[in-house]
This record gives sequence, structure tokens and C-alpha cells, in this order.
Amino acid sequence: MALIHSVMWTIHVGFAILWTGSVLFVTAAVLPPATRGEIGAEALGAIVNRLRWITRIGAVAFVVSGGHMAGVLYDVNTLTGTGRGHLVLTMIVLWLLGTGLIEAAGGKLSRGLAAGKLREPARDAKPFLYGAAGLSVALIITAGLLANPFGF
Repeated sequence: MALIHSVMWTIHVGFAILWTGSVLFVTAAVLPPATRGEIGAEALGAIVNRLRWITRIGAVAFVVSGGHMAGVLYDVNTLTGTGRGHLVLTMIVLWLLGTGLIEAAGGKLSRGLAAGKLREPARDAKPFLYGAAGLSVALIITAGLLANPFGF
């Protein structure tokens, strides 16, 4: 395997771990105390801003690294006509939906925090963050199926 393939694979998996872990952390560890008003608005704003930046930087990393991997490993026929190709397309859709949900949740939280509120924007963002968390778990499962050396 050429060095570039290893580098792209590492970037892709590294950002996938960072993004998925960040989404799950914010949803499971930050959101509950925010909805109860137990976390400061400034801290919540900083965490949400960081999550949004991880999502945006991750988008660039995923497009570059995933585009490279897909270009090397697949063509249109294998993407649309094989189980592995369908898994890759599924991952793209799950990631796009999750990214959209994170941006929507971040927007709701940012606007609410800017208005001096805490609990209400956290509650408003909750379904979006839960959805993104669910999609990130689905991404992990799909990646596991794709990485299965015994085939899918």
C-alpha cells in the first residue's frame, strides 16, 4: 500500500473517531446538565462552538480522505452495484444528515445563548443532538460492516 493511502486512511479514521466521540460526548455528558441549567452559558457556548468547528474541519477531512479512498477502491459500478459500495453510500448519507443536525443544533444553541437563555435552547437542540448521536452510532455500525474482512 502506498504511503498516501495509509495517510488518507489514518486521517479519515482519526476524524471519524474525533467527530463521533464529540457528538456522543456533547449529547450524553453536556446536554443533560445544560437542560437542567447546571452548566454555565459561556461553557456551553464554547463546547458547542468547538463541536461545530470539529464538524466543519471534519467535513473537509472526510471529503478529501474519503474521496481519495473511494476513487482508489471504487468506481460507479462498484459503488452502486455491490454491498460494500452500498455501505459506502450509506455512510455518506448518514454523515451528511448528522452534519446537518449538528449545524441545526449548534445554531439553536448559539442563538439562544446569545439571547441570554440556557435551558430553552438546550431543550430545543435536544432532538437534533439525539438524532446526530443516533446517526453517529449508525455510522460506527456501518463502518464495522465495511471493515469486516470476511465480506458483507
